[in-house]
Amino acid sequence: METYDATIEDSSFENEDKTKKPSTKRFLRKNFHTYSTKCRAPIASLDCMDDFSSNSQQMLDQVLEMSESRKMTRYMASHSLANLPSAVTAGLRYRNLGKSGLRVPNIGLGLWSSIDEDSSEAIVTAALENGINLFDLSEAHNAKGEAELGRILKKNNVRRTSVIIITKIYWSTNSDERGLSRRHIIESVKASLGRLQTEYIDVVLLHKADPVCPMSELVRAMNHVINQGWVMYWGTARWSPSEIMEAYTNCKHANCITPIVEQTEYNMFCRDKPELHMPELYHKIGVGMMVWSAITTGSRVGRDDCAGLFAKSRFNRKSSTFSWCEENLALTEHTAMGGAEGREPSGEAPRTYGEKLRALHDLADTLNCTMSQLAVAWCLKNEAVNCVLLGATSVDHFKHHIHALQIVPQLTPAVMAQVERLLGNKPQRPPMLSTLAMRSQQAGNTVRIDMPGGAASGAGTPKPEGEASAEGEASTPAKESGRSFCDIQ
Repeated sequence: METYDATIEDSSFENEDKTKKPSTKRFLRKNFHTYSTKCRAPIASLDCMDDFSSNSQQMLDQVLEMSESRKMTRYMASHSLANLPSAVTAGLRYRNLGKSGLRVPNIGLGLWSSIDEDSSEAIVTAALENGINLFDLSEAHNAKGEAELGRILKKNNVRRTSVIIITKIYWSTNSDERGLSRRHIIESVKASLGRLQTEYIDVVLLHKADPVCPMSELVRAMNHVINQGWVMYWGTARWSPSEIMEAYTNCKHANCITPIVEQTEYNMFCRDKPELHMPELYHKIGVGMMVWSAITTGSRVGRDDCAGLFAKSRFNRKSSTFSWCEENLALTEHTAMGGAEGREPSGEAPRTYGEKLRALHDLADTLNCTMSQLAVAWCLKNEAVNCVLLGATSVDHFKHHIHALQIVPQLTPAVMAQVERLLGNKPQRPPMLSTLAMRSQQAGNTVRIDMPGGAASGAGTPKPEGEASAEGEASTPAKESGRSFCDIQ
């Protein structure tokens, strides 16, 4: 076996042209101790390998440290001190809005209340200092909200990229602008950009579906404002699951951008849509959920007057067609909770609305929190909720509500089971019916209407004359002659 000494230095190898491939002997002399001439692979020096691994680890650590320092330097240079949270609230989490890449805090500030400029500025500043950078606006609820937020952000030199602005295109039977036509959408977006004094809006929500405007026109208009750079994402507010699916289908057919979020009502007494239908929409089409009405925007309430905590809630009234600010519901409408929202466990007497709230207030006392904080924490406990919107009339009021983030860990499975027992209104899906059973049920619900001159009967199919007379029905020439009929379900 021929051996080579690795300590021998060859100066000609160092001065050799870099483009020229070194000879085998010089290469082995530089890097290896031994070389076998009997078809054996070269054996590297263990000492050399140890030195190389240790040096590589040190170099890797230095590179990572330099990279982190550069990133921090760029971040500090691009964010002013006013934009950095001074004391991020414990429990604040950032989640993806639906299945999009936009990350939002689990608590957002809703600028719905009409308050003075100093108070609004103090509330927005307190939100930014606590790490809450999502602001929900609505011209219908607070006409000056967009202009106020634009003024506050510009006055405090807050970078546009550090906040998330959500506004709505609102219409109702009481508003001057009706419908969600292409013209109305584009005009509303441009007007909001002017009031906010910004170049784009993060999310625009369409408040209530328009039954008159074609869905294809609506989704193409939203796709247009996004392609123009005026809006980043779009979503819906107070739409039914079937309407959201229809919009999604039209977007896919027209190759348009799909909605990412639905803003809906959610509290302890309005649960069917958020808990039954919205999680299904999220898994199927990626629509997230942003909720409001966890509590009212009023001040703190005590045990005796806590009945006003959910005064503005619709309590799952399916027939409601207006916004919550248009509905002045009396509490007397909700005292009888024996219907769908008043399901009690078997063996227990049904509780009234006031009794449930008083029991929940006692539970909040045991958790060392207020009833409003318990209500907010209960909403945050739902993993399907991406963001809970809260309103405030003062800084103390706002800080009192965001303290609910620290109550969420106390809502153990045992506590949540106790809340469910007190409420007794957990939504339940209707039992599955076979096709045969559904047809039988539909056949039993059909109503027969004869042609002009005939009488209505409860039968779903024509009957012979004998059966009709046996059932005591009024026999008419139209029936006896077997005239045509139609079934209405």
